[in-house]
Amino acid sequence: MRAHLARVDPVLVQAVIAAALSFAHLHDIARAAGQDGWKAWAYPVSVDLLLVAAWRRLRSGSSPAAGWCWFVIALAASLGANVATSGLLDTSAVPAWLRILVAGWPAVAFLGGTLLAHHAPARSEPVPTPPGPEPEPLVSVPEPPSAPVPAALVDHARKVADEHRARTGVPIDTTTLRARLGVPAPLAEAIAARL
Repeated sequence: MRAHLARVDPVLVQAVIAAALSFAHLHDIARAAGQDGWKAWAYPVSVDLLLVAAWRRLRSGSSPAAGWCWFVIALAASLGANVATSGLLDTSAVPAWLRILVAGWPAVAFLGGTLLAHHAPARSEPVPTPPGPEPEPLVSVPEPPSAPVPAALVDHARKVADEHRARTGVPIDTTTLRARLGVPAPLAEAIAARL
C-alpha cells in the first residue's frame, strides 16, 4: 500500500485539485448569471473541454496559432471565474455584461471546439504567377537517406492512413500522420515515404 502511495504524481494531484476548484468557480458564476440546473454544470465542462482541445492542438504541432488562441480564450474564462468568485463579484447582483458573456459562451465554445477538432489538413497549392514575370526554375535538392523504420511501425501507420482515407476521403498528410502516431517529424517523413 505504501509503495502504491509513493507512486502518486504530486503534479497530477495538484492538477486535479486546481481543476476541481476551477470547475466549482465556473459553476458558481454560471448559476449567478441565471443558468441553473444542468446548464450551470455544463458551463465548466465546456470550458474544460475547450482547454483540452486547444492543448491537444498545441501538442500535435499543427496550427499552433489556433491552439494558442483558443487556449487563451478558455483560460481567460476559467481565470475570470476564479477571480470573480474570490469576493470581487456580488453574486446576488450580477452585472448585465457578465450575463451576456455567460449566455454567449456556448456559441464561442462550440465554434472553438469545432475549429480545433475538425481542421482541414494543410494542402500545398501552386501559387499563381502574376502576368509578365517568368516563374523561376525549380532547383532539385537531393533527398537525404530515409531513416530506418521498423516494419511493425510501417504496418501500423498504413492502418492509420487507411482509416484516415476512409473517414475523410483524402490521403493522410505527414503532419497528421505525425500527430496520430506521436513520432518526431523526420520519422514521420520516413514512414510517409514508405506508405
